[in-house]
Amino acid sequence: MKISVIIPCRNEKRHIREFLDSLLAQELDPGWEIEVMVADGMSDDGTREVLRNYTASVPNVHMIDNPGRIVSTGLNAAIEASTGDVVVRMDAHTIYAKDYIRECVHTLEKSGADNVGGPWVAQGKGVTGKAIAAAFQSPFCAGGGRAHDPCYEGEIDNVYLGCWRREVFERTGLFDPELVRNQDDEFNFRLRRLGGRIWQSPRIKSIYTPRNSIVALFRQYMQYGYWKVAVIRKHRAVAAWRHAVPPLFVSSILLGVVLTVLAAVLGMSGIAVWTGAVLGTELLAYMLACTAAALWSARSTDLPVLLFLPGVIAVHHIAYGLGFLLGMLLSVRRRVEGAPAGLFTALTR
Repeated sequence: MKISVIIPCRNEKRHIREFLDSLLAQELDPGWEIEVMVADGMSDDGTREVLRNYTASVPNVHMIDNPGRIVSTGLNAAIEASTGDVVVRMDAHTIYAKDYIRECVHTLEKSGADNVGGPWVAQGKGVTGKAIAAAFQSPFCAGGGRAHDPCYEGEIDNVYLGCWRREVFERTGLFDPELVRNQDDEFNFRLRRLGGRIWQSPRIKSIYTPRNSIVALFRQYMQYGYWKVAVIRKHRAVAAWRHAVPPLFVSSILLGVVLTVLAAVLGMSGIAVWTGAVLGTELLAYMLACTAAALWSARSTDLPVLLFLPGVIAVHHIAYGLGFLLGMLLSVRRRVEGAPAGLFTALTR
């Protein structure tokens, strides 16, 4: 069996060599052959030089240009250049168990699914990073998504990274090159609509390194919300209704603020007091829910992280909801070159 490992990357000079070394140390079954396709998004930090030197000495590692510079175009370039019977996606910001690839392939064979992967488990550094990782694993923060449950095994609507037989891409097509974010969501949604099955196994183990600052986290989740609208518009359907909860929540806050201020300006003090009270009650109830979710994580979190955690959970929801609302107001159906620059298209790593 020949296995193609595809890796989109950009500006990973500090990590890419160590990552490739760990990838080549993966424990494979006898008779398996592996090829590694690194799709570089025209890095300008020295990553390309590192990759050139590495590929010159390791014949089964190849660098491919990704002039589109985003994940979806990188994945497509790597898939098209690869020749393996099975395609495994990996990411330079993730740490993998020694048997990661082997478990992916075995799960693909045993489950009969079209796409398989492991749970999306995060591990951060420092108080901020640990709080972001703890929020990432919180069912309340993730809206109950099973992809964040490290113990869940079974069918799922979306899975971290992914492992496919090559024939799946012949049936469903490649990743949408117009999506800066949410290309995985869109591909898996398309796959399921065509009758495909997605399977998660806790035996496929990896650790994701999340953003390490609140500003970067806010930008990341605002982009997720913004580009989620593009997925919904493309398919004219919602993959999971939990995605609509953050924008509805943010909408209710904005509406409450507008009505309270407007009533006060117009001299309608009674209405202003009433709408202000409703808004305050909603925010209080939400913060209590965030605090309860943080306390649920108290078993695996130290005190400084616990104190920071409710606010981090709120950042996830508010950033996603705000991005979703902005996505509804602005057009995201154009190609990336014509999409709004900076905030919604700039990578946040």
